[in-house]
Amino acid sequence: MKKISSISRAAFIVSASFGINKLVAIVRQLIIARQFGLSADLDVFNVANNIPDMLYALISGGALAVAIIPVLTEVMTKKDRRAAWRVFSHVANIAFLITLTLSLLVAIFAWPLVQHPLGIAPGFNLEQQTLVVKLMRLDLVATIIFSMAGLLIAGLQANQHFLLPAIGPIVYNIGQIFGAVVLSPADSYQFGTFKLPAFNLGIDGLVYGVLIGSAAYFLLQIPGLVKYEFKWTPGVNFRDPEVRKILRMLGPRVLSMFLYQLTFIARDNIASRLPLGSVTALTYGWMIQQVPETLIGTALGTALLPSMSEKIARSDRDGFGEIIARASRVLIALAIPATLLTAVALQPFLAFAFGFDTESTAILMWVTRAFLLGLVGHVFLEIGARIYFAQQNASIPLVGAGINLILYVIAGWFLSKPFQSVGVGLADAIAFSGQAAFLMGMYWNANRKNTRPEKNRLAAGKRVPGTILRTSIGSVLGSGVIWVIIYQINLPLPELLTGIVAFLCGLLITIPFILPELKALFDL
Repeated sequence: MKKISSISRAAFIVSASFGINKLVAIVRQLIIARQFGLSADLDVFNVANNIPDMLYALISGGALAVAIIPVLTEVMTKKDRRAAWRVFSHVANIAFLITLTLSLLVAIFAWPLVQHPLGIAPGFNLEQQTLVVKLMRLDLVATIIFSMAGLLIAGLQANQHFLLPAIGPIVYNIGQIFGAVVLSPADSYQFGTFKLPAFNLGIDGLVYGVLIGSAAYFLLQIPGLVKYEFKWTPGVNFRDPEVRKILRMLGPRVLSMFLYQLTFIARDNIASRLPLGSVTALTYGWMIQQVPETLIGTALGTALLPSMSEKIARSDRDGFGEIIARASRVLIALAIPATLLTAVALQPFLAFAFGFDTESTAILMWVTRAFLLGLVGHVFLEIGARIYFAQQNASIPLVGAGINLILYVIAGWFLSKPFQSVGVGLADAIAFSGQAAFLMGMYWNANRKNTRPEKNRLAAGKRVPGTILRTSIGSVLGSGVIWVIIYQINLPLPELLTGIVAFLCGLLITIPFILPELKALFDL
């Protein structure tokens, strides 16, 4: 039996853990959706998360995490783990001070950040804006904890350890579920004779659940640090060449993440001017699209980054190109079917899961379909950005982030007028696909010039067009089967079961068309 590669094994661990996490996250969202509906309070909760989420993404959770892994990998490859942890400690100390300072500034200036015409919720009334400010300040505490957990995860992934970082989000979501079923409701949830307590905190309870989940997320990573002999070094050392290398990457990376997060601010700014519930519909549509995006793109990208960084540290350009070429084919073969099959099969699943009325279900279905049009772009963005970070180049992803924001704002502004929230979803698909096309196009163009002729066919991705054609044919046939079963054949089954049967049939039709890429996944 052929042995699975270390990258494939890591990708499966991350994908499986992410899959469980997404199921738990969906349960969390369904509980919240049935409790609050497409309501003003839930719109407020979703908007209040924006700036704290931005701080997390800009510092430990996104910017530093991706910038630090390639450098730590290089230090471990050329020196040892002790030296890598010393570099990690200096950077973590800097990150904590920055996170704390920015969180305090956001808390102080929360009102103008909410109310300004370019702020996060200028279209809300005063009561809603007051609640946004309150919840956002509470969220900032969770942001500080979550940011430090994000750095711990980066350190563990640099050591090729993926299990605890992958389980962390599951624990985080369980904390949020606790907030939704125990802290928020006025009436207790009852399971048979067992009755949960109910603290009647309303929307505040959801934020306290976030705090509990973030603390659990942080504590879960501690055993991994012990296993890999982590030793904290106090203070900061700006003269350390590795620390300076990370900080040089950090500038453009932070700006890239800032531009990325501005797309969410722009989304809620536009949606706050649309009919009630638009913010929440876009939040749920994004959440649904993120399920396949995370299982395919994030899982593979997370598993690839340490290995790609190691190839670069060892000056193995051919191996680096081979990983990317095979990963590209795998992403195409998984993302195109996920887009078409999910888009056609959505209706019965949404109707069952959310329990909305017919009109709200239809709005959510079309918003989600709009987001799904950008799924291929989203998954390629996961690998596209990491191609450059593995080479310790943060400048090209910065340009890509700028392209994303410009496309998003222009498309969102014009498409939201005729199509409302669906138009904002289409803007997301256009913007992220444009960014991914830019990053991958730049890489393939440079690789074609720099790779030796005998490696060109594989490293430059010459087999990608064939994968696209074959995958598209299989996906169209599979989605056609789903459409016939759901909308043309009256099966004597409940609506949800009909949807499951249809999706499985469509999947079985599609799989033979993508078998070569599924096999390639094991060889990464």
